Amino acid sequence: MRKGYTFTRHFDLETRQHELMGLDLGEGVPRRTLVLGVLLLVGWCGGLLMLFGAPSQYTFSLYMLPPLVTAVLGAQRSRRVDRRRNLTGWALAIRYVAVGHRPVINGGRRAAGRDEWIPVRDRWGERVDQLLDLPGFGGLERFLTSGTDRAVSAGSPVRLAARARLHGPERVWRARRRAGLDKKQSSAAASTRKGRR
Repeated sequence: MRKGYTFTRHFDLETRQHELMGLDLGEGVPRRTLVLGVLLLVGWCGGLLMLFGAPSQYTFSLYMLPPLVTAVLGAQRSRRVDRRRNLTGWALAIRYVAVGHRPVINGGRRAAGRDEWIPVRDRWGERVDQLLDLPGFGGLERFLTSGTDRAVSAGSPVRLAARARLHGPERVWRARRRAGLDKKQSSAAASTRKGRR
């Protein structure tokens, strides 16, 4: 039995910030996490400052913890797809739930209309029923079940009339003889034999 080894993870280099404005950070914070945390902190705290003003002693954790936890957990590698970060997986999941799946029609030659997209009810499956059973989520039933009655189609079905054919060696020999490939190869082989003598 053969075994294959992938050495890509061994060469995964990660830059770290060891000092920040004169403050020693020890073994260093990964720079990707640091940049992500700063961006989230500025956006989150900026929004809360505009809405509620400066934080008090009791609301300081509401200002600081969500962006920091999101940055630390979001910058880690995904367990499902090794090449992605958790934040990318979260963004793709949110986009799939919110926007849905746009079908590819005729190899992308025609853009799908909005009525041809897969509805929320079909994308979520049984989870819609579980969500609607929770208290307070009954009002979402109209949004989650809209569009399930109409048939979703991308036009008339494509009919194919393909037939599989299996050609034996005698058929291939006849085709080569008709094309004159055997005479060319035999004359080329004869000329190389003469050249060797």
